[in-house]
Amino acid sequence: MKQANAKTNGKVFLVGAGPGDPGLITVKGRDLLSQAEVVVYDYLVSKRLLAVVPSGAELIYVGKQAGQHSLGQDKINQLLVDKALDGKRVVRLKGGDPYIFGRGGEEAQELVKAGIEFEVVPGITAAVAAAAYAGIPVTHRDLASDFALITGHEDAQRTGPSQIDWPSLGKWKGTLAFYMGVKNLRVNCDRLMENGMSADRSAALIEWGTTTKQRTVTGTVGTIADIADAEAVKPPAIALIGEVVRLREQLQWFENRPLFGKRIVVTRARAQASELAERLEQLGAEVLECPTIRVEQPNDMAGLEKAVAEVGQYDWLILTSVNGVDAFFDALLAAGFDARQLGGVKVCAIGPATAARLHGYGITADLLPERFVAESILEAFAGMGSVKGKRILLARADIARSDLPDGLRQLGAEVTEVTAYRTVADDSGKEEILKVLEADRVDWITFTSSSTVHNFLDMIDISKLSGKKFRVGSIGPVTSAIIKQLGLKLDVEAEEYTIGGLVEAIVTTGKGKL
Repeated sequence: MKQANAKTNGKVFLVGAGPGDPGLITVKGRDLLSQAEVVVYDYLVSKRLLAVVPSGAELIYVGKQAGQHSLGQDKINQLLVDKALDGKRVVRLKGGDPYIFGRGGEEAQELVKAGIEFEVVPGITAAVAAAAYAGIPVTHRDLASDFALITGHEDAQRTGPSQIDWPSLGKWKGTLAFYMGVKNLRVNCDRLMENGMSADRSAALIEWGTTTKQRTVTGTVGTIADIADAEAVKPPAIALIGEVVRLREQLQWFENRPLFGKRIVVTRARAQASELAERLEQLGAEVLECPTIRVEQPNDMAGLEKAVAEVGQYDWLILTSVNGVDAFFDALLAAGFDARQLGGVKVCAIGPATAARLHGYGITADLLPERFVAESILEAFAGMGSVKGKRILLARADIARSDLPDGLRQLGAEVTEVTAYRTVADDSGKEEILKVLEADRVDWITFTSSSTVHNFLDMIDISKLSGKKFRVGSIGPVTSAIIKQLGLKLDVEAEEYTIGGLVEAIVTTGKGKL
């Protein structure tokens, strides 16, 4: 076996990811993920957290589900040791908190034995977070002054009597939280009643707590096991016992959100999907990312490089998307220039998101049309008076429509078009989306550009969509026209042609209900 060497060894960080909602990880935990060389992660960890991991990092899944372990605990321990001995910076990303029924203590012991430096970053534990998201405060001045965490599934290898103090728990006046609470729910409730707890004590079972799949059932110690069977509650789930459960009816909030439980497909490029996904998730939706396009540099950069070098010679620069802004300024900075290169050039942007991204580079848009389509730019230029002889640089995607440059030329402008970026088909999410579509488990499919529609239907045979219950949402009229042209039924179009407008339209349309 390799020998520990403090000068060359890496370091292991035992990081709690929280119970499921990716927003519940600590700031320190997220920072460590962004610096990791190796990430060893569990089943209950949100895959959205992995988006902050550097692209060159090694991702190793070691998840454990009921009766299914992808890697035994001994092998996980050795994996952490081996990666650290290779000099790697390792994040061991664990659901909830590493030291609360997470076996983090065992992993830390093995690291100590191997002479590996480590740190522990606590996480929000599932019992506290799932209860809060279900509308149940685990302590309350009038109802519960103490709170106990108990494993609902003791080590099957342990011999002898239970280590759980059932006589004390049967008399417990506060709140009890049982982790891994489904399999032995009936047995555990029976033991509580055998040790003096009333069968009428309030109880709840929270499945997939803090996630968009959260489901909560309530009853009493005497009835909750039957209710769980009838409702087919599955792991992962937390069982809560105590009078605080009665507050759920008054305090529940998470499951009341307008899109709660709705499954929505986002077809944007993976790099641009986060804003739409986050807005939908904040409203309760389960987001399935199905990137249909990928943004790449032009095959030939000469045109863009020439344009950034000569941009000061133009009267106007028109940028029609966030991608166009980033691509243009990436080329500008790569050439050794900065925003001063635009000197006396006026800048036109389509939409508030494009204008906001421009502002991030120190540029305030001189023209922001009322409607976020090419036709509105033409109306705005026509309304300014003569543009005859004005030199206009148009930097945008390779597949953009010709309406805008053609219209500007008809107004007398001299237009130079340059490809700032390419959109390339991406079918990396195809298999997962096909499964849920064929099972008729999608509520909405969203489209934010014409190219996302084309590429989605190139990837998914439209005949497979026949008879399915999903609705279709479009960001604006240009995208809507392509949706209809290619044979999909359009259900809603954003009034304001932005991500926020699309989200609002989905919520407004029956609050996302079918």
